[in-house]
Amino acid sequence: MPATTLAAADAASVDRVQPTQSSAAQSALVQNALIQSPNDDRQYRAITLDNGLQALLVSDPDADKAAAAMDVSVGSDNDPADMPGLAHFLEHMLFLGTEGYPDPDGYQRFISQNGGSHNAFTADQDTNFYFDVDPGAFPDALDRFSQFFISPQFNPDYVDRERHAVNSEYQARRDDDGRRINEALGKALNPDHPINHFSVGSLETLNSDKRPLRQALLDFYHQHYGANVMHLAVLAPEPLDTIEQQVRQRFDAVPDRDLKKPVVDQPLARDGDLPASLRIKTNEARRQLEFLFPVDDPILEYADKPDDYLANLLGHEGEGSLLAALRKAGWADGLSAGTSQGDGQHALFDISISLTPKGENHLDDIQASLFDQIRRIRDHGVDAWRYDEQAKLAEQSFRFQQRSEPIDTVSGMAMSLAHYPLKDVQYAPYRMDQFDKAAIDDILDRLTPGNLLRVYSGPDVSGDETTQYFATPYTLTRRDDWPRGTSLDGLALPEPNPYIAEDLSVQPFNSAEPARLVDSPSVEIWHQADSEFGAPRVEWRFSLQNPDATQDARHAVLTRLLAGWLNDGLNERFYPASLAGQEFAAYAHGRGITLAFSGWRDHQDRLMQTVIEQLQQGDITDGSIERVKQGLERNWENAPQDALYRQMQRTLGEALMRPQISTPNMLAAIDEISAQDVRDYRRQFLGKLYVQAMAVGNLDATLAKREGLLVANALAPQLRADDIPPLTVLDVPPDAPALHPATARNDAAVLRYLQGPDRALQSQASLAVIGQLIGPPFFAKLRTDEQLGYIVSAGYAPFMDAPGLMMLVQSPSVASDTIEQRMDAFLKTFDQRIEALSDDDLAPYRQAVRQQLLQRDQSLSARADRLWQTLAYPEADFDRRQQLAAQVDKLTASDIRSAWQTLRHSPALDITADPRDQPSDVDALTSDFEPLTQ
Repeated sequence: MPATTLAAADAASVDRVQPTQSSAAQSALVQNALIQSPNDDRQYRAITLDNGLQALLVSDPDADKAAAAMDVSVGSDNDPADMPGLAHFLEHMLFLGTEGYPDPDGYQRFISQNGGSHNAFTADQDTNFYFDVDPGAFPDALDRFSQFFISPQFNPDYVDRERHAVNSEYQARRDDDGRRINEALGKALNPDHPINHFSVGSLETLNSDKRPLRQALLDFYHQHYGANVMHLAVLAPEPLDTIEQQVRQRFDAVPDRDLKKPVVDQPLARDGDLPASLRIKTNEARRQLEFLFPVDDPILEYADKPDDYLANLLGHEGEGSLLAALRKAGWADGLSAGTSQGDGQHALFDISISLTPKGENHLDDIQASLFDQIRRIRDHGVDAWRYDEQAKLAEQSFRFQQRSEPIDTVSGMAMSLAHYPLKDVQYAPYRMDQFDKAAIDDILDRLTPGNLLRVYSGPDVSGDETTQYFATPYTLTRRDDWPRGTSLDGLALPEPNPYIAEDLSVQPFNSAEPARLVDSPSVEIWHQADSEFGAPRVEWRFSLQNPDATQDARHAVLTRLLAGWLNDGLNERFYPASLAGQEFAAYAHGRGITLAFSGWRDHQDRLMQTVIEQLQQGDITDGSIERVKQGLERNWENAPQDALYRQMQRTLGEALMRPQISTPNMLAAIDEISAQDVRDYRRQFLGKLYVQAMAVGNLDATLAKREGLLVANALAPQLRADDIPPLTVLDVPPDAPALHPATARNDAAVLRYLQGPDRALQSQASLAVIGQLIGPPFFAKLRTDEQLGYIVSAGYAPFMDAPGLMMLVQSPSVASDTIEQRMDAFLKTFDQRIEALSDDDLAPYRQAVRQQLLQRDQSLSARADRLWQTLAYPEADFDRRQQLAAQVDKLTASDIRSAWQTLRHSPALDITADPRDQPSDVDALTSDFEPLTQ
């Protein structure tokens, strides 16, 4: 560890800073107590209010948003036995009015009006509430937020309505395999452990048959919501003294009910429960094999991470690994290892393997191979040097830790405060203090056939029993022993990692817009030097563009197979590099294949050269193409099982963007393509290229040009930019047909897209502001009041620089024609709202959009992605956000009324779904759409 971190760790003996100390003393203590990344220059202060509530305050003068989160140490594990889902239901109810702010839609409206967002989630042991907002509105937003925990109304008029909303959420997720598998998993384990608990809630479980539902909410709130079990995190650009004053003024009134964090005292598995095998039927065409072993919750030893040590070895994907052997045999295409279902006392160590159809016939052989590898680790793999290598890589990641969005930062910090000492709120995921062989051996002693629950899930299972809430067929077999299998050859433990970066110096650069370093007929290379993020990292993107990449479904599939083969063929060689912080991925798109590199500047060029050599000369084997084909087919076959609202959004994108081929048509084309076809296509693809590249990060122009040309010259592109079809957004015509996704879901849904008249800056600005205006009332009317469904949203939805508004409702209870009628009725009332809009009414919404446009990039990768996407526009205009913000500033209420009237008289594109609808051929139905004008 760096000396500064060690010093902080040695000094960190105070977990709470008492409120009786001066602000200066508090700040000094927390700077010693909280272990910060050397790359983090924010100021921190920990306080404990008189009521016992603990808060961590963060001052970030550069923050574009202020954010706060409250983590309450209660979750679905603590639901009363007679009302499963009550914790989740209570989370919903807290948003629907407090004594100080009784309007049930007031909180959401205020947050949205001031450029913010909000959400919450109920986990097993935590309920986490969070929001962000423009800094000027933060004091008022914090006041509204604090009342959730002081004076919730639990308005009787909304108890039954929101009960239906929770039921809609349950219905929307009934077919999700993750939830179905999890419910079946509990049937193999201790029935008294909360893993067997139904956490979502439904009309059946949330009712007043046993006691009044509102009274149950009040009882649960008073039993589990109190200052002693709450942890608050606040981030704002103001000084710490100001933030502390704001927090104390608002959260001192949270009641102190002398509560303690609940403890789960039931083990996950009892004597006699294991060994066992469990077979679960899935909806999706995915085959998964999990080996689950009950262990102590690793959070108890988070500072040394013996579980991570073993997960790293068992989940390794390099040469000699279990996954490498399984891939070679054709039995699997993915593997992960780690702990799950942690409850503070108990957990499951989980080795999860994604199987091929062939692998389903070799479960016993896979099990034998796993235990062979576990034996190898037990006999030869528990070494201090391996631990030191993992600790070094973790320390490198922490040293150059990148910031996340403020809302994500506070949500994570609030939960970390509930589970870790103050000093480790940020450091806990990276901390590896010492090699503890005995602790590692203790976990290894649990990884035995006698302590195993083996779970196979796939579409071909015929279950003997069915779960109660998600109707999942399953078969559970208690075992005395396991069938004998044969271990695969070639297993070995990883060698020392040769890719660990040595030169981690950060070079200083002045900020500047990206510059074009190379502008030849067939190559353009852009570069932006960066030291703002304080890390010696570089993001490289190379777009290999070919005019035939998506000319038809066959070419679109070939392009995806070629990109997938490149990833597949380099997986084992590059896995150690990924552990060392060097990432590579190839992905196909409408105009070709992008090669994306992300990692340390040191030695990155070696990986780039290896990728190009593999692309040009690597052996395209039948086995590799078969694995990639199976993965693509599985994803495309499972698309109808995806969340319905995502299917609607995907259909919209397939309808309006070109060049692009729809998912069903690619699925229809993939069967006929062989490995030889991909070999032939590689030659054709590489023979007709235009190359566009960009480097963003801590490297100078000389190095960027040298590394960029290393790739470009090796590829020897021959085409010009004009030879590549441009990315085009299609114009919705007056007679646009309604489109239907190919869905297997039973809900109904409507997505209505209102497209702007052109791609002018004025249209983009106007629709962005209208999107900010329409979201809250649309949600309030169709979700809160009319209870059409759980998934209800409306807002700005541009395609590149083509503006548009999207309205979406997914419902388990009403048909699409009813949804359309209610949308029409809403739009008529919204017409009146727009007509009455004044310039004063407009001002906060305009300001919110402006703030969103000018928000700073939070990480190097986010900046690289934004700048890279800019190159897809007709002109590489890197200040387009500033231009659009300036246009937003000029808008008047009259401009918005005019833009809304134009939008209302423009044709809409409707995407609808009802059970048993015939899916549309989106490519054919939109083939005569014209490009949207500039």
